[in-house]
Amino acid sequence: MTGSGHTGLHGLARSAPSIVPGGPSWAAHGTSGPFTMDAGWLPFHPQPSRPRFRLPPGSVDAHCHVFGPGERFPFAPERKYTPCDASKEKLWALRDYLGFERNVLVQATCHGADNRAVVDALRTAGDRARGVATITTTTTDAELAELDAAGVRGARFNFVKRLVDVTPPDVLAMLARRIAALGWHVVVYFEAPDLADLENFFRELPTPVVVDHMGRPDVTKPVEGPEFERFVQLMRTCPRVWSKVTCPDRLSASGPPLYTDFVPFARRLVEEFPDRVLWGTDWPHPNLRSHMPDDGALVDLIPAIAPSAVLQRKLLVDNPSNLYWGRQEA
Repeated sequence: MTGSGHTGLHGLARSAPSIVPGGPSWAAHGTSGPFTMDAGWLPFHPQPSRPRFRLPPGSVDAHCHVFGPGERFPFAPERKYTPCDASKEKLWALRDYLGFERNVLVQATCHGADNRAVVDALRTAGDRARGVATITTTTTDAELAELDAAGVRGARFNFVKRLVDVTPPDVLAMLARRIAALGWHVVVYFEAPDLADLENFFRELPTPVVVDHMGRPDVTKPVEGPEFERFVQLMRTCPRVWSKVTCPDRLSASGPPLYTDFVPFARRLVEEFPDRVLWGTDWPHPNLRSHMPDDGALVDLIPAIAPSAVLQRKLLVDNPSNLYWGRQEA
């Protein structure tokens, strides 16, 4: 597989080792085109291990991204970070290597509301991928129809101020009403302390609501404590709310490979809400500072959060298939 970036001084800020023994290369190249990735950026793991856990047939990596390549799909002027290139070809290779059959691509904030990289990946994936886009008030009905035809099934609302300039809730509510007519859902990204201010808004949305990364709880606190209990109560009382039990590398203080402080939080949601949970790698793991996870090791963590074959199939096959390859009723 060829790399997606240049190797000259202007195109390459950092390169990682380039070979997985007996398999394709996922070496992360510096950003291509007129972009240079941020100093200190951690590129994705160049040599992920082969998972010991065998994924059930039809498994979906329900949260991953593509970045650029910057020379073909430029990053947004308003972005708050510049990543390495992470092309669709590298993502498909990782999908096959880990044993997944399908992917859900989530629009990255570094691309703003320019969804071309995601749409390009969806169109080349056949029926093996679906997408979550970013839309704005300037997105036309014709553009929504084009996104829908490409395989987009949701729109992401980001409330993390360090990543985006947050859109006012009344504008987001209007956008939600527009996508509800398409049978899409809303994906929301926020941090746990902000849930108190956001939960009434989430309850009033006219679509299913998928929460990224369990609402980013502080996993050093008790799993039965008031912060996480607020989120659990939201899921209990609002059956349209789903959760991704993702990103131990982003949430854990105990760290790899076991991420022991993360496991009780994810397992609680999987066991209490088995029909409304999703799992994904979060490849290529943007904005990490402590370490870059081994994607094979992340797959091997799945039995710790979904301990039975029934729960594993719901988490990895049935739930993402129903949400992304079916049409949802609000």
